[in-house]
Amino acid sequence: QVQVVESGGGLVQPGGSLRLSCAASGNIFTIYTMAWYRQAPGKQRELVASITIGGPTDYADSVKGRFTISRDNAKNTVYLQMNSLKPEDTAVYFCNAEIMNISGLRRLFWGQGTQVTVSS
Repeated sequence: QVQVVESGGGLVQPGGSLRLSCAASGNIFTIYTMAWYRQAPGKQRELVASITIGGPTDYADSVKGRFTISRDNAKNTVYLQMNSLKPEDTAVYFCNAEIMNISGLRRLFWGQGTQVTVSS
């Protein structure tokens, strides 16, 4: 059993910052790619940022230069530092993790999401 839990969401004014955290726990041997997605009301879920086990990252064009994804492998945790937030960033942010368990099974897991609201 694997659990993925996001935290750190909240209400922030435009131009402000938030740091999201996502911790995975349970039957984990190795976590490969970890990623953040977001979904705004009435819109499709989109990839925000991803990071591989070795460190290479990828970002959506809309967040480049403002968001930074990082991970702490010892803690099975991925972070998303969000700076210069805009109202368009308002969404539920979901964590996704590609995890291999101790039996060698490699699967994708999703968190429940954390709400980020950017408004005055």
